[in-house]
This record gives sequence, structure tokens and C-alpha cells, in this order.
Amino acid sequence: MSKKIAVTTPQSEVSPRPFAYRNRLLHCDEADLTALAAEHGTPLYVYSAQQISHRFQLFEAAFATRPHTICYAVKANSSLAILRLLGKQGAGFDIVSGGELKRVRKAHKPALKKVVFSGVGKQLWEIDAALEADILLFNVESEAELHLLAARAKALGKTARFALRVNPDVFAETHPYISTGLSEHKFGIGIKAARSIYRSAKKSKWLDPAGVSVHIGSQIRKVDPFAAALTRVTSLIADLRHDGHNIRYVDAGGGLGIDYGATAFDPAKQVAKYAAAITKGLGTEPANLLLEPGRFIVAQAGALLTRILYIKKNGTKTFVITDAGINDLIRPALYHAHHEIIPIKQPAGKSTFTADVVGPVCESGDFFARDRILPPVKPNDLILLLDAGAYGMSQTSNYNSRPRPAEVLIDNATTRLIRRRETMRDLLAPELL
Repeated sequence: MSKKIAVTTPQSEVSPRPFAYRNRLLHCDEADLTALAAEHGTPLYVYSAQQISHRFQLFEAAFATRPHTICYAVKANSSLAILRLLGKQGAGFDIVSGGELKRVRKAHKPALKKVVFSGVGKQLWEIDAALEADILLFNVESEAELHLLAARAKALGKTARFALRVNPDVFAETHPYISTGLSEHKFGIGIKAARSIYRSAKKSKWLDPAGVSVHIGSQIRKVDPFAAALTRVTSLIADLRHDGHNIRYVDAGGGLGIDYGATAFDPAKQVAKYAAAITKGLGTEPANLLLEPGRFIVAQAGALLTRILYIKKNGTKTFVITDAGINDLIRPALYHAHHEIIPIKQPAGKSTFTADVVGPVCESGDFFARDRILPPVKPNDLILLLDAGAYGMSQTSNYNSRPRPAEVLIDNATTRLIRRRETMRDLLAPELL
């Protein structure tokens, strides 16, 4: 007779995360996180391939009734293995650098035809590389960039398909560092100025005004701002068609937010609400819809596994000191972001204590949580920082000469190392004496 496995989730009943306790040990899908820590060490990023695929398919299903391309935002998590996983499912990619273009080429070369290139500071070599790759679309963010794009297209004998990233001056309730849709931000071109710029661009045989782009920010939980932005964009598209432009693409950007807390969160319902808002904003607009989700696809599929080094008291304060630091996950320090923290061994009782969860880096800003209520933990215990799949590994650094973590991709019970842990040799290799 087989042994019954006890399974509980560390969150509420509507759990979007792939982490659950089995026999009182936390698993990611079918993989034992304790075993992964023993094999690969800590800090360690772990990702669920099934969760990533599921989130991508939510978007595909929600927009199935209209022409669309889901262009995953590479900046959220640029792991080659994750890019290949998505590319093989038909994803396009939203890139913001020449380096990200090279990652797409290496991960899944056929996806180059479905790449959109965003960003305010594209360099000459990056534009050339994207023209040579024949990407789908340049999201142009200034007149100066458009002039350079035309010049490089002419030099290479290419035609550059582009969309102006227009700034709709729509307010989105999010952290000011990741809000991008207001006139005071560095991104985009004022929507009122766009029509005349398109007219000028039409005079160049090297430029193809193929679309209009908008992106109002990141981690946006209310969907009404998306509808408002698209309403303004579709009005502009009507004017552009009146001027004789063949607009085939409307890029709605990304920005759909998740819930980083422990409350109930239904990702399918959230995507449905988002799709309804986008559809409302587009009205009868027939252009191919480009979407650039990143965080929503990978954030809750990934987590940071770390080991407790010490528990320390300073006066009335208690500190849980881990082997992961600000260089491994900067979001709490940079954005005051919240990440749920749970022990790998399921607590037997309901006792708790309050502590700051901090790292070993020589900065007072090196923290993951302040005054967090935790179950009883002790040195050498493993804990997991949830929802770290987006902007976790991609924002790591070598501050304090600390090697960056390893990464493991989990598909059911199959685990695969997709990035080895850095060594001191890796860190010192570029330096000269």
C-alpha cells in the first residue's frame, strides 16, 4: 500500500504559485527544495516551467479571438532556458538592448521575426544588429532616434519597420520608479506631436511607419488605465490612416501586475479583466495586437532559496541573517517590495516571532523584510522568498565581490541546472593588473 502524501499550500486557497508542502517539506511542483539546496547550494533561484507555460497560455487564450503576438519582456528574466521555453510555444520577445537581442538569437533564433525593440537609448551597433536580424518592429522613443534609424537603414540597405512609442499622459497607480505613461517621464513621445513626426517619416523610403506603441508602466493592478491609454492610441491610429499610413500593429505594452502578498489571487481572472480592458480600448481597431507581459508570466513561477546563517538580537530587535543578500535580490531595497517568506520545513505549531530578515552585505539597506512575523526558525534552516522570478536574477550584481546565484528550472519532478553558480575566477577574469 502506497504511503499517502500530505499536500498543503503555504498561501490562501486561490494559490497562483507552484510551491506546496509534501510530508512537511516544501516542493516546487514535484521537486524537493531541500534536495536542490543540498545539490546546488544556496542562494539558489528555482523556477517552475509548468507555471511559466501556464501563464503564457493564459494570455494566448484571452486574446485568441483577434490577431495578436505575445512578446515576452526579456528584461523580467533573461535566462536562456526560459526564453527557449517560451519561444518554442510561439512567443515573440520585447527587448531593450543589443544584449537581449543576442539572447533571443541564441535561445530561439526563429523568434527574431517576432521581436520588438524598445528603450530610450538605442546605440548605433544595437540598431544595426536589429536591422540585420530583420526584427518585427522598432519602438522609437524620440525624433533623434528616428533619424538615426533612417540613416542606419539606408546604410545597410534595409527598410526599418517602426512604431512611435507615444506617451498618452495616463496615470497608473504603481511605484514611481516603474511608472512610464506621464509627460514628465523619460519615455515616449507626446501623443499630440506624433502625427507630424509620422508625416515626416513617410518621406523616407527607408522607414516603414507600421504601428503605434504605448506602455504606461509596470506592476499595474487596476486595468482601467490600459483601456484609457488604448482609447487615445486608437484615435491617433485613425488619424494616421487618414494621412495614408499603413498601420498594421498596435503595441499595448505590458505592465499587468501580480499580488506579492498572501491574499487570494486568481491569475486567470486577472488576465480576463485585462483582456476586457484592452479590447474596450481598441474598439473596432483591426491591427495586430502586440503585448509585452513579463512579470505576470515569470514572477510567481520563481523563488529565491536561501539558508539562515545566524539569528541575532540587538536590543529589542531580532535579525534573521541569511546567505542571500541585496546583490541577489534588490527589489525590497530598491522598491520597498514585499516578498512572502516561508520556511522549507512546515511549522508544526502556530507560534511566531517578529524579526528583520537581512543579508550579509555591508549595507543597512541589505534587507528582505522588516518587522516580519515568522514561524520559529533557527540557523541552518532553509527559507524561501516567493515571487522572485521577475527582476530577481536579472537585477543581480557582484557587489561586495559576491558571486551570483545558480538557477534551476523544474518541470514536474525533472530538475535542470540552467545557470551554474559564479566563481571567483568568473568575477576576476575581466580584470587586468
